[in-house]
Amino acid sequence: MLFLYIFGDNVEDTFGHMRYLVFYFLSGIAASLAHILFVFNSLESVIPTIGASGAISGVMGAYLVLFPRSRVLTLVLLYWISIVAIPAVIFLGLWFVFQFLYGTLTVGGGVAYWAHIGGFVAGLFFGAIWRGRRRKRDL
Repeated sequence: MLFLYIFGDNVEDTFGHMRYLVFYFLSGIAASLAHILFVFNSLESVIPTIGASGAISGVMGAYLVLFPRSRVLTLVLLYWISIVAIPAVIFLGLWFVFQFLYGTLTVGGGVAYWAHIGGFVAGLFFGAIWRGRRRKRDL
């Protein structure tokens, strides 16, 4: 929910309320399909899934396409605790890489990593379409 709070309002402002609602549901459906596709023959296929993390991942993917240069305030724990403004492309790119690694290397765990990946890719797709439409209108 924190990620939805951070990224969702900007994406909703860009898409508009109704388009955002449709986009959110389509991202959730794409996330579910990706999860089903990638865990079909594993033990996880019998575990029911519930939640909105795949749709929220779609919001994050759209944010990456629409606002790649914006900065995300991030808590960094290295030698001391500090808050650093990291470009969205780095923050969300690293998040995606970790989801992919967890999805390929982890068996089980109760997290639908492939739903996160599927939702994120759907968000990238829908964000790119919307960005292309905006550019055509501006010409």
